[in-house]
Amino acid sequence: MTVPLTLEKVFTAWTPDIPALVFVVLLGGAYLSSARRVDWPRSRTVAFLAGLATIVYLTCSFLGVYDDVLFWVRAVQVVVLLMITPLLLAMGAPLSLMLATSRHAGRLRALGRSRAAKALTFPLVITVLLIVPPFVLYLTPLYELTLRHATVDEIVRLLLLCCGFGYFWTRLRVDPTPREDHHLVSFGISFTEVVVDAALGLVLWLGPLRAAGYYHALARTWGPDPRTDQILGAGILWIGGDLAGLPFVGALFNRWLRDDERQAATTDQELEEAEPGGLWWENDPVLRERFRRS
Repeated sequence: MTVPLTLEKVFTAWTPDIPALVFVVLLGGAYLSSARRVDWPRSRTVAFLAGLATIVYLTCSFLGVYDDVLFWVRAVQVVVLLMITPLLLAMGAPLSLMLATSRHAGRLRALGRSRAAKALTFPLVITVLLIVPPFVLYLTPLYELTLRHATVDEIVRLLLLCCGFGYFWTRLRVDPTPREDHHLVSFGISFTEVVVDAALGLVLWLGPLRAAGYYHALARTWGPDPRTDQILGAGILWIGGDLAGLPFVGALFNRWLRDDERQAATTDQELEEAEPGGLWWENDPVLRERFRRS
């Protein structure tokens, strides 16, 4: 039986999660090795390593010790693995680093421009990758399987991380992407995610206990009772998920402003280089394509 979670345990309880540590060491080592071979921005490296650090903290700190005992602890893991860790990893631009150092960069670029890649990164597909996993996890027997089987738990964590990375990679566009959807599409997906978070939170708050047999069998005599524990977890998934998405909204808005400034600078340069004469709109590259005379 796990000892009660106290303030002291929050800072002192640790457990080695070997699969997670191996994953972090391999990924971090590959990233640092590649970054040394090119002139790579330090800010990118810091962001990527911070993302890996969250994985270690989630799995080896008190969160890893008590994730099979308290519902709300596992809810914290889900929010971070789906919304925070992949955002930091995506800000590290690992795909750009791979393209800059890989001997197969040409093939990778061709693969990224393929129809299959464009279909897999279609906004509707990305939306499903972001909002469906928590529902599948909590509203099916999968949740109890993650509590009882460590292998299933590790696989689910990896899938959550991959789904989150797929979303932030294609929406933030720090790395090259198969599609160039407008930033408003990303804002629309973010709004949908807020609504869906609320729906899942309400279902867990008002609905039946998840993995009730497992939690009752623990016979835990400390901390919140199972119902209160699940309500806390529902609040974390709902409100915590929305708060975790705020940094992305800010980063996305900043990216949008930069793209607009870059487009404006390109347009101004083309206008300056255009030959004099003709109608004014014929010298504007955007309007020229839209109203091209036959």
